[in-house]
Amino acid sequence: MARPGLRPAVVDALALLVFVAVGVTTHHASGGAFVRDALCLLGGWLAAALLVRLYARGGGLRLGATWLLGVTAGIAVRAAVVGHFAVDFYAVALAFTALFVLAGRLITMRLL
Repeated sequence: MARPGLRPAVVDALALLVFVAVGVTTHHASGGAFVRDALCLLGGWLAAALLVRLYARGGGLRLGATWLLGVTAGIAVRAAVVGHFAVDFYAVALAFTALFVLAGRLITMRLL
């Protein structure tokens, strides 16, 4: 995928924030819900990225591992905070975070 470094990390974080913003806006949730969900998702993503060294080495397998582990961890933490786990929300989060992250990386590759 993209070369390792700061740019992919920023693009990924922005893509995840767009996902959270779309969800919060669509469901008419509060600004507090945005902050909560963003912290959970970004925290899970960044922890997974550090674990697999995504931004040090890059690569599609590391990106895939970060996506699956990071989104899963973020959704698990969010579920613990809100007090329930919704399988449909987890599935939507997996699908749309993948879409947004890949779209962000493709747009970045085309523009830069």
